[in-house]
Amino acid sequence: MTKKDFGFTLQATDAGARKGKIQTPRGVIRTPAFMPVGTAATVKHMYPGQVRELGADVILGNTYHLMLRPGAERIEKLGGLHKFANWPYPILTDSGGFQVMSLSKLRKITEQGVTFQSHIDGSRHEMTPERSIEIQCLLGSDIQMQLDECTALPATRDEIERAMQLSLRWADRCKTAFGDRPGQAMFGIVQGGDIPSLREESALSLKALDLKGYSIGGLAVGEPQDVMLRMLEITTPLLPVNKPRYLMGVGTPDDLLQSVARGVDMFDCVMPTRAGRHGLAYSRFGKVNIKNARHKDDHRPLDEQSSCPAAKDYSRAYLHHLVRSNEGLGSMLLTWINLHYYQYLMQGMRDAITKGCFEDFRLQTMENWQRGDIDKLA
Repeated sequence: MTKKDFGFTLQATDAGARKGKIQTPRGVIRTPAFMPVGTAATVKHMYPGQVRELGADVILGNTYHLMLRPGAERIEKLGGLHKFANWPYPILTDSGGFQVMSLSKLRKITEQGVTFQSHIDGSRHEMTPERSIEIQCLLGSDIQMQLDECTALPATRDEIERAMQLSLRWADRCKTAFGDRPGQAMFGIVQGGDIPSLREESALSLKALDLKGYSIGGLAVGEPQDVMLRMLEITTPLLPVNKPRYLMGVGTPDDLLQSVARGVDMFDCVMPTRAGRHGLAYSRFGKVNIKNARHKDDHRPLDEQSSCPAAKDYSRAYLHHLVRSNEGLGSMLLTWINLHYYQYLMQGMRDAITKGCFEDFRLQTMENWQRGDIDKLA
């Protein structure tokens, strides 16, 4: 495999947990990996250089949002998404299917695709498997997702099975539309809701397509965590050992920790950035609501042992003041803290897998969260 190829190397395992690397022409993605979400070609409240310095090897862009504004054809004329966003490293784009289902005012699903109204101006658009791949190719992303139909849970078996079968047919069309693109990859998406037999059928059918990677979708969409983890335990053993596995839209630090234990390699979620904008910090000691009044006279930093300047160089009182005053700097600092913690957690998991002590790491991490933040330890 040369630097111009796309490939996955499994470097170490520890029980179900896996450490590896995804090779792309724009750089290596270390796994387990967390991808900050850059929905509209930006990770909110962060400079691209900051995101990179925190340890992110790859970010996520959103096909739905970028096709509506500023437009995939415009981005392509401006040099592609990497140049447009000043991010010369790997980018993964989702298919836009989830946003079509969740954001559009009106939508109609047929065998051909989805017609929908923009949530921005009400204009009508059509998203087919072929158009989704075309948009992602115009953006120039390194990893592209098939178009699928994601069903929120709870749902009936008939509805889940219908959407799963449609997604399989769309996966085949996406593979044909994607063709042979050296250095890039298209991933299929396992659906099937919370029904084990449908998850198995979806995983095995996608495996037969011999794709470069496999995503697990339709989870963290309303079901309890234990249901999500049970679906992972059913699904991941059916996927190829030598291909990356990506759990879409997940999740909390605990979701990541438990999912890596069950063989997942890649994650994305808006949670760390969204929480930062609403005064919630993630740390070695669990979640900290900096809006809470108990922080207003606290001179201590959020975590004096952190290597993140935002976590160790600013007092809790100052962070509390910024958030309570709706100052933009508050969102910036808390987003910085949260993305740092997520990357710190991923690096900790990679190191633990290498050393063969992942279970010890998992238990110690959970114990720290349960013990609570440093305010309670003082």
